[in-house]
Amino acid sequence: MGANISNGLPEFDRNDEGNSRLVDLPENCIALIMMRLDPPEICRLARLNRIFRRASSADFIWESKLPSNYQVIAQKVFDEIPLRKMVKKDVYAKLTRSNLFDCGTKELWIDKNTGRLCVSVSSKALRITGIDDRRYWSHLPTDESRFHSVAYVQQIWWFEVGGEFEIHFPSGTYSLFFRIQLGKTTKRLGRRICNSEHIHGWEIKPVRFQLATSDNQQAVSLCYLDKTPGNWSHYHVGDFRVDNPDISIGIKFSMTQIDCTHTKGGLCIDSVLILPKECVKEAIGRE
Repeated sequence: MGANISNGLPEFDRNDEGNSRLVDLPENCIALIMMRLDPPEICRLARLNRIFRRASSADFIWESKLPSNYQVIAQKVFDEIPLRKMVKKDVYAKLTRSNLFDCGTKELWIDKNTGRLCVSVSSKALRITGIDDRRYWSHLPTDESRFHSVAYVQQIWWFEVGGEFEIHFPSGTYSLFFRIQLGKTTKRLGRRICNSEHIHGWEIKPVRFQLATSDNQQAVSLCYLDKTPGNWSHYHVGDFRVDNPDISIGIKFSMTQIDCTHTKGGLCIDSVLILPKECVKEAIGRE
């Protein structure tokens, strides 16, 4: 969006005495042009001079870049009174950054390219069978997680992890993933080391991934956990579609391997990630 407009813009002097014809346009006209550009292009134009900088702060520009239900989303992470006082440019800037909530166990942000919602749910916000029994599970501190902690199972018979999340999603199709790793990693003398001694049982039977939404969408996938130890992997649970952003959608998701004929262990669970389907390749490919 905005590529044809931005590519056709003439060169500008970076001061208020620039001789381009566009400098003579009224501020509101400049703002209308900016509304058709992408946020990075708007920010570049705002650096040209004071007129463009003032025009770039118009509320209607940034409201057009926000999802239609941004106020409901923002209430998850903003106080109501500060939200009413914020200009739309600041609301956009804050929502496109990571925002922790629910005591730091969840985060959300708006994708700059699609205007859709991204959500991450930490292992501490998941329901994990046996998590309080230190013989089986432990929480490991790490800088490899957004939440600085992962859940690690050394050995267990009954493996069951689940969770749920509800919010007003902007319209579109979303994909849900579990971010997990075989083995546990540490750093020794600045080097990353993977301890794989407890990895076992995952090759015998597949793990069952499931999701269900409050409007009766469902997805199920079966997958053997056979990735290279020490590498974080995103296991795709399924997709769901949101048609009405004014209706709150609840999502339940789970990851289970409850065949009690064998034990399994040596697995780290970091988080559950919900992304706009169009953003999956870019977002996950960065890791």
